[in-house]
Amino acid sequence: MKAFAHPDQALHQPVWFVMRGRLRPNFEVAARAESLLAGLGQAGIAPSLPPPAPMPAIAAVHDPAYLAFLRDAATEWATLADPGPELVPNIHPTPEMLEQGGGAGEHVIGRLGQFTADTGCPIGPGTWQASLGAAACALAAAEVAAGGGHAYALCRPPGHHAYGARAGGHCYLNNAAIAVAHLRARGARRVAVLDIDSHHGNGTQGIFWRDPSVLTVSVHGDPDRYYPWYIGRAHEVGGPGAEGTNLNLPLAFGTADSGWLAAIATGIAAIQAFGAEALVVPLGFDASEHEPLNALSVTPDGFARAGAAIRALGLPTVLTQEGGYNVDLIGTLLARFLDGFGA
Repeated sequence: MKAFAHPDQALHQPVWFVMRGRLRPNFEVAARAESLLAGLGQAGIAPSLPPPAPMPAIAAVHDPAYLAFLRDAATEWATLADPGPELVPNIHPTPEMLEQGGGAGEHVIGRLGQFTADTGCPIGPGTWQASLGAAACALAAAEVAAGGGHAYALCRPPGHHAYGARAGGHCYLNNAAIAVAHLRARGARRVAVLDIDSHHGNGTQGIFWRDPSVLTVSVHGDPDRYYPWYIGRAHEVGGPGAEGTNLNLPLAFGTADSGWLAAIATGIAAIQAFGAEALVVPLGFDASEHEPLNALSVTPDGFARAGAAIRALGLPTVLTQEGGYNVDLIGTLLARFLDGFGA
């Protein structure tokens, strides 16, 4: 299996994370990538440096105004009086504001609220460059899959919570969606997404909500108790003209290997019925039993079995790295998954 990693991932250094009303050190640290690189080494895979991501490939998924904001926001923020070390919103536009004709205006604080979903996506001086590196990895992996192969993209920051014009949940550019769009551009008529991160892939669902050529499947912890809270339930089946192309498989807290793998099997059956020609897997390890943001209880053997089940689909596959915040363990979990996949 080919793999791609970019050194610019280390430029993204988020400081804070708000959890249950407390400021906590951010879980999405650069050491995650070091652990994942070690996991690739355990699997005998040496990652390559991807070519730069062409902006049109990113703009195929993301709104140009949003991309310009991500590019320039840290510079604008630094001109404020007494700014913090990173951009974190203190207000978001509500439906009532928007209904009455409200808008963000030109000030960086107003646009920050418009272009972010929550306080879990702080933007620092290196966030844009790191996000471009992650997207480049996803695009390089998608090019391998477009040629019939399989590839892993070490994407940091992750991406599956990012909408077309909104960051959220540690995510800025939706790497999985960018890979899907590239596969479609390279001729795949139908592409499936099988998201096995323990959080619902709300951004990916949103981007392809009205696209009948893309099936989005997400296996995740029950959003009644877990991020992203407002979405990720079984009744969400796709937008007008694309009904039946979104499948959410929320699981009860504490679900272990058997229940998690059964849900993945349900997703795989849906992918087969859909007739997908290529597959993108947003690969999170936060379903682990030892995850600090824990909802599910999957073992290392469970991840290996998931890898084997996904490989058995026989589709060209892109693996985009998503969550997993136990820095001491995620490298081993990656190696186990790849071993099951037969990398």
